[in-house]
Amino acid sequence: MYTHSKQIVNDGMGIEEAKKAIVMLHGRGGSAEDIISLKRVLNMGDMAIYAPRASNNSWYPYSFLAPETENQPALDSALNIVDQVVTEIEAAGILPENIYFAGFSQGACLTLEYTTRNAKRYGGIIAFTGGLIGEQINEGNYNGDFAGTPVFIATGDPDPHVPVSRVKESIAILERMNAFVTFAIYPGRQHTISSPEIQLANKHVLNASI
Repeated sequence: MYTHSKQIVNDGMGIEEAKKAIVMLHGRGGSAEDIISLKRVLNMGDMAIYAPRASNNSWYPYSFLAPETENQPALDSALNIVDQVVTEIEAAGILPENIYFAGFSQGACLTLEYTTRNAKRYGGIIAFTGGLIGEQINEGNYNGDFAGTPVFIATGDPDPHVPVSRVKESIAILERMNAFVTFAIYPGRQHTISSPEIQLANKHVLNASI
């Protein structure tokens, strides 16, 4: 579980025809197929879908709030897998501003961590219940400029895994790096993806009317 091999499930449009692509990251205990199933409700019909599969269905062993050293080397391996996927998409001729990211829970944390470490103008970023990784946020890890990239982050209050305080801290950093962040906090919502979140992700990131 210390390192991940590159296993990707592809769906959606073929990369040769697609003008856009999305990297989808599943949560702990989930699967690539689970996260891809969101294509039924998210406006991704014109995208090539890339969903890497974590070894043992987990991107890193402990909570995203554990000291970063405790989640190594799995965390660096997971970030490297995402980077390999992005490199593959770019090699097919799709520019970063047409690359999207979406993740749930542990996958949402990894989504935010990767994109904030590699900030540039992406198509958009969706984090269903997640925040930046580490016992304390290490701003030295984060570089670049989102240049107005639309970001949607949602969580429950309280969420059993993701404190609202970390979500707000993460939003502040993304905004300082010029992301255009929309967020939603749902009192009493269970650790899941709700219909209102799907609608907001479509509206603010995937440019669909609701």
